[in-house]
Amino acid sequence: IDSIDIRTASMQPYEGYFDFWWDAKEGKIWLAIDRFEEEFLYVNSLPAGVGSNDIGLDRGQLGEKRVVRFERIGPKVLLIESNYDYRAVSDNVDEKRSVKEAFAESVLWGFTIDTESNSRVLVDATPFLIRDAHGVIRRLEEEEQGDYELSEERSAVYLPNTKNFPKNTELEAIITYVGKDEGAYIREVVPTPEIVSVRQRHSLIQLPDDDYEPRIFDPRSGYYSLDYKDYAQPIEAPLVRRFITRHRLKKKNPSADLSEAVEPIIYYLDRGAPEPIRSALLDGARWWAEAFEAAGYRNAFRVELLPEGADPMDVRYNVIQWVHRSTRGWSYGGSVTDPRTGEILKGHVTLGSLRVRQDFLIAQGLLKASETVQMKEMALARLRQLSAHEVGHTLGLTHNFAASVNNRSSVMDYPHPYITLDEEGDFDFSNAYDDRIGAWDKRAILYGYKEFPAGQDEQEGLRQIIQQNIELGLHYISDEDARPQGGAHALAHLWDNGANAVVELERLLDLRAAGLARFDAGNLPLGEPMATLEEVLAPLYLMHRYQSEAVAKLIGGLSYTYAVNGDGQPIQTSIDPAQQRSALQVLLKSLTAEQLQIPASIIALIPPKPKGYGRSRESFRSHIGPSFDPVTAAEGLVDHILGLVLHPARASRLVQQHARNPQLPSLEEVLDELLTTFWKSTFSTDSDGLLQQMVAVRILHHLMHLAVDKKALTHVNAIAFAKIDELGKWLDNKSGASYLHAAEHIKHFKNHPNDFVPKAGPKLPDGSPIGCH
Repeated sequence: IDSIDIRTASMQPYEGYFDFWWDAKEGKIWLAIDRFEEEFLYVNSLPAGVGSNDIGLDRGQLGEKRVVRFERIGPKVLLIESNYDYRAVSDNVDEKRSVKEAFAESVLWGFTIDTESNSRVLVDATPFLIRDAHGVIRRLEEEEQGDYELSEERSAVYLPNTKNFPKNTELEAIITYVGKDEGAYIREVVPTPEIVSVRQRHSLIQLPDDDYEPRIFDPRSGYYSLDYKDYAQPIEAPLVRRFITRHRLKKKNPSADLSEAVEPIIYYLDRGAPEPIRSALLDGARWWAEAFEAAGYRNAFRVELLPEGADPMDVRYNVIQWVHRSTRGWSYGGSVTDPRTGEILKGHVTLGSLRVRQDFLIAQGLLKASETVQMKEMALARLRQLSAHEVGHTLGLTHNFAASVNNRSSVMDYPHPYITLDEEGDFDFSNAYDDRIGAWDKRAILYGYKEFPAGQDEQEGLRQIIQQNIELGLHYISDEDARPQGGAHALAHLWDNGANAVVELERLLDLRAAGLARFDAGNLPLGEPMATLEEVLAPLYLMHRYQSEAVAKLIGGLSYTYAVNGDGQPIQTSIDPAQQRSALQVLLKSLTAEQLQIPASIIALIPPKPKGYGRSRESFRSHIGPSFDPVTAAEGLVDHILGLVLHPARASRLVQQHARNPQLPSLEEVLDELLTTFWKSTFSTDSDGLLQQMVAVRILHHLMHLAVDKKALTHVNAIAFAKIDELGKWLDNKSGASYLHAAEHIKHFKNHPNDFVPKAGPKLPDGSPIGCH
């Protein structure tokens, strides 16, 4: 007699990878374990989230991916996570054991055996499910949203999504947290904010067979890497081994130039995406089929609508999930990846549903409210590109932020809408976004997925692909190098366009001026409160904020590649002195009153907010009460640009580069240009003068910040302090409230520099075309 069968006779059975039973009377899941010492993949996820981009606990969010195994010790079964960061890839059993015993593993859970028969044991899995596996408590605390704890009496197994399949077991629970709702974000999205309920999924997944061939990582390839230390490596070889992450894909006919795949890669779109968004997402994701065909596969990449009743969290489905939040937020391309090999088992795209509204708003600032067809078309064009971009991540690709200067060579960049003026002077949106993958994307897929025929040296074939990329002039620079603050690469930016950043900023300033000249009540739909015109104005007024980042990176900037020894690429050079000085001049131009002024005709159209329409993160900040504040709107933009130009890392590079090559701009030159342009010229008494004084004050503040910033070189501190002293002496001969105030401020700073507290300028309205920072 099977004791487990007797014990579970009155329960609902679920047969599959790990058999389990549902005990409705006790509200428990009983799990049968019959695979000991056999590794599998354990993934936790969040099928139902909180709904706040700022908190970051989204529907469909994947959590940790761990290789685990069950081990029985007496009356207990331990769930142990293997440590694959340190290995010995060797046939020597003793060598492998020595590494395994040198580095710790993690016991994730301990189960007590209830009953057993033959080689199977039965354990109560409910406590394993009713816990904070996804780290919700920690996340809420980190985001200062409150102090919560798990409420077991309000948590339970969520049976509708608790399922079993031949290769994966899916166990889900509704988890409730109770505590103090201290943050605005949690109060915004939860009906009773001191009680937060989400659903957490525990997936037990069979690991794939060993027929997958890992592919070597190359820093020039554009892929994410799987890294581990292999202590069996020869002394002359690197200790760290690196492989790319990618799906398994094989040809039915490996010798054919073009062949169908043994098993195609199929992505499924969330049925919750409505039309016309659904069609746009399908179209964009399908762009990748062209790249796989170029790599030698016919019909090997497909995108379809998720079958009715299918669970998007099921590991068998690569999914594009449509996720709602209370505010705009980032989209993500994640994956469930085998930590042993880098094989992607499940691509999981998360697209924020409010993303489309930002592009619509950008277009609305340039068009009359009646021209909704053009606005929708631009927004949908961006969704196609976004769908392709995030799917690209789940195919293994990283960002390529140098693609925009390379003739839009990749969808893995962040594109800003490229809007132009036609011959009649009307805004042209026809080329706002690309409508296909680029040359870099095809080459990247070729590196990751090309199958080399028997007898051909794969390593040599991959080397040739990279070398051809170089010969084609395809640039590749990814994340940290492209960021506006610490990043130094002058060709890699987010939300920029054009091969020449300075020329593009000049063009955008002209486009912005044309938009402001035409902006009026007609940009707002009939029946909408006039006060909401402010939110339509914001993306127009700030149209050049991201191109300014691209231009600022020319100052003290570098041009470099991810070169490897012997590939013939230029390694690293400073930016041409003339380019750096051109960049500084156009940024100085963007800080002038002429560029900062908001026309009086627009100001007159924006009254204080009516009841029910409060200020939001889409609004400008105000120092004048409920009224729209054009000076503070300008101050936020000014502080943004000055923060880029006078960033401590950039200032430190200017010092070092000028020391090595006196032809390059010095920090003193940059500071002199700022002080001469905005301090050492007469302040007028009109609104232009008010803006000039505001810019001057913000320059002084950033100078003081540089003088005491410990992240900057000591030389930077000294130069900034000297310029402050020089300005103070110049002010001694001046009269007028602004001059006197600045002089007193400088005297206090010189006497008490350690008392200085950096004060950020007014926060700009959320504006990355993708959402908030």
